[in-house]
Amino acid sequence: MTKLAAMILCGALLGYALHAFAQNRVDIRTAVTPLASSSTSTVSFAWFFDPADRTVYVCRAPSTGDSVDCKAKTTLP
Repeated sequence: MTKLAAMILCGALLGYALHAFAQNRVDIRTAVTPLASSSTSTVSFAWFFDPADRTVYVCRAPSTGDSVDCKAKTTLP
């Protein structure tokens, strides 16, 4: 009798563990899409679109240095 109760308990725990594991979901977002770019001798601009939250980002990179500034963004309606 004890052996049967232990097997039922193990089966129930295994079923619960499989159910809990199946509830784990991974949220995968698409990458930003490059729209356009523009450059002069002193500065370069690039525009990117994020389809997940419908946002356009503008990045600026000066010709002197390795810094990129992507603080400007707007959300589309």
